Amino acid sequence: MSACVSTVLDVDNKANQPIAASLISDMSKRKMMPADPILIRIFKDESELEIWKRDRTGRYALLKTFPMCRWSGKLGPKTRNGDRQAPEGFYNVSAGMLNPNSQYYLSFNLGYPNKLESALGYSGEALMVHGACSSSGCFALTDAGVAEIYAVAREAIRGGQSSFQVQAFPFRMTPENMARNRNDPNFDFWTNLKQGYDILEVTGRQPRVTYCGRRYVFDATFEGGDPRDPLASCPPMLNAENGAVVARRVSDERKMEADLASGTNISAHAYSDGGMHPSFRKLLKSRGPAVLAQKTSLDDVPISRPDAALADPHAPSE
Repeated sequence: MSACVSTVLDVDNKANQPIAASLISDMSKRKMMPADPILIRIFKDESELEIWKRDRTGRYALLKTFPMCRWSGKLGPKTRNGDRQAPEGFYNVSAGMLNPNSQYYLSFNLGYPNKLESALGYSGEALMVHGACSSSGCFALTDAGVAEIYAVAREAIRGGQSSFQVQAFPFRMTPENMARNRNDPNFDFWTNLKQGYDILEVTGRQPRVTYCGRRYVFDATFEGGDPRDPLASCPPMLNAENGAVVARRVSDERKMEADLASGTNISAHAYSDGGMHPSFRKLLKSRGPAVLAQKTSLDDVPISRPDAALADPHAPSE
């Protein structure tokens, strides 16, 4: 399989389950409504997915973090069909990309490849966030986890959000993690992703995404409108960067250089095949793949490559 292909199973009411009462309570405490817009962030290294939601102030705030049961490949972008890589980048998910009849309980399509990835010649399809604990280029969140995420996304779209942004990162873009991965061939690409990461972190706003110069460009206004060719040089920009975001980037760069100079936190990670949240890895190790599969899926979906999932992703590379 080149990706996590979804097929129609029996149609039931799982796609219309109400938002969990605990999440409704958390929204109320944070001055959010179920219909308010959302944003999703995914972190491979930490095997976590975050739902952010816009509150009454107009800023996005973290609503809930979900442990990820399985993702495949290694750190770095997906570039070709069949490489088992889970994607990294910025994506937009519309109503038509929600799949209530997924093979893996419920799912939504990330929309890979996006406009930049298509221009770069990257290939692949059906890259999903879905249930169960099996991945071939997708992000598996367990049936229970994806049910909560699906319900929150569904209500935001019903509330008028035409699409929600998904930001998929290799790791949390901290100075320490950037220093640790400074020698990775994907470092320049990750530095580009960090620009969008910083905007949400600093301002609480969803970054506006455009493409030119073979990279993502965030919150930019250009002469003549948005660039049409992601591979062409960027036209002149009409606006300056947000000062607080620039200050954050400069501060992080200084911290990263200090880490590099001291020799701390610079050992690269080793990945045999993707990753799994420590909570699921602990259960897999103690109870085995059959028990974990039963606890993460209502259907008979085996854990993908359970031996690889047991590997410590933070072991130093050789």
